[in-house]
Amino acid sequence: MAWSTGHEGIEDMLQIVALIGPSGSGKSHRASLVAVDKGVDTIIDDGLLIHQGRIVAGRSAKREATRIAAVKRAIFDNSDHRLEVIEGLAAIQPKSVLILGTSEHMISRIVDALELGDNPIEWIRIEDIATPEERRIARHIRQTEGKHVIPAPTVEVQKSFSGYLVDPLRFIFRKKGRQVEVEKSIVRPTYSGLGRFYIADTVLTAIVVHAAGSVPEIARVSKVMVQSTQDGVHIELDVTPRVSRGLFDILRRVQEEVRHHIELMTSLNVLSIRIIARRLG
Repeated sequence: MAWSTGHEGIEDMLQIVALIGPSGSGKSHRASLVAVDKGVDTIIDDGLLIHQGRIVAGRSAKREATRIAAVKRAIFDNSDHRLEVIEGLAAIQPKSVLILGTSEHMISRIVDALELGDNPIEWIRIEDIATPEERRIARHIRQTEGKHVIPAPTVEVQKSFSGYLVDPLRFIFRKKGRQVEVEKSIVRPTYSGLGRFYIADTVLTAIVVHAAGSVPEIARVSKVMVQSTQDGVHIELDVTPRVSRGLFDILRRVQEEVRHHIELMTSLNVLSIRIIARRLG
């Protein structure tokens, strides 16, 4: 493996559990249950390294524009992506890992790419843990609604899926006499069968103008600049306030309104809001 704890035989200590099944069969939906059942706290799914509910490293294949790019991302074909996840594994040094894939060959590719050694693998097939009807429903939702599940809390997923609709999925079950709560997230990727979508900067500008103008002390918004990045948006705007008293509080309210409207209406992460008050109106 690519990390060391300073003890001999670390590779023999690593438990690898593999959950395999066709795309859209519900693997990610059941990953958290399998992890809890097997005592695993680290999941590798679609290019992401998830440890104890936190996304430690990687980029999700669900963000790729094409299916081919998604497959390459999922098997860590990109060297920078692969190195980032290897370093993430070295940082957390897990004793067990759950890897999701569509086949034994795919799991083997991931194990080799991430330098996880020759540890024995416990194989679990989706047919062993999901009924035919459950798999049929999962395929139907994937094909008709374009929804995907990521086995991590929404607060974590939103950091990596700016601009995507992300909904929490929580459930509670009992394990060995104790209550266990698991949270997952539902996202719609850009390569969904429902088509590609994006939010134009002109739309974001209109939302910013409306949100800032909703503050009574603002006479007008004279300029808006929006810089979109993979992780979210940076916003800069010039405003003309009606009064000078309590100006900092007024501008802080403008920031709050802009952030609230952008995140509510677009699901984009607002990384920064810079406001310049040019003159009094």
